[in-house]
Amino acid sequence: MALYEHVFLARQDLAQAQVDTLAETATKIIEDNGGKVIKTETWGLRSLAYRIAKNRKAHYVMLEFDAPTNVPIELERQTQINEDVLRYMTLRVDEHEAGPSAMMRRSERSERSDRGDRGDRGDRPRRDRDDRPREDRPRRDDAEAA
Repeated sequence: MALYEHVFLARQDLAQAQVDTLAETATKIIEDNGGKVIKTETWGLRSLAYRIAKNRKAHYVMLEFDAPTNVPIELERQTQINEDVLRYMTLRVDEHEAGPSAMMRRSERSERSDRGDRGDRGDRPRRDRDDRPREDRPRRDDAEAA
């Protein structure tokens, strides 16, 4: 049997109980086909990078499971039919992460936000538009040559 991670995004207007029901349905599909769910993580309602079917946010859920190769095919087929699921992705992995996933670890994300407003630019001076040479104005070298 192989190890898999399955992440799906559910519509923003669903209640948390409905999202949990979707996760239980996916778990039932996996277990009915001879697989075993190792971990289920609900990442909560998060903003999307772009709108999907008029949704700006989505409920994120991840399942880690161990199953034969036919199970992810059936899981994706059932997920594709469901209208409440906006996107899904199943990956085969070599091993599962021990402990919480990167999305659940708060300490790493808080370290990144401590960099400040300037990001990784450091102390470099900011260039304004006036620093750039204008194309329609002849440069000093061109004027002397003429």
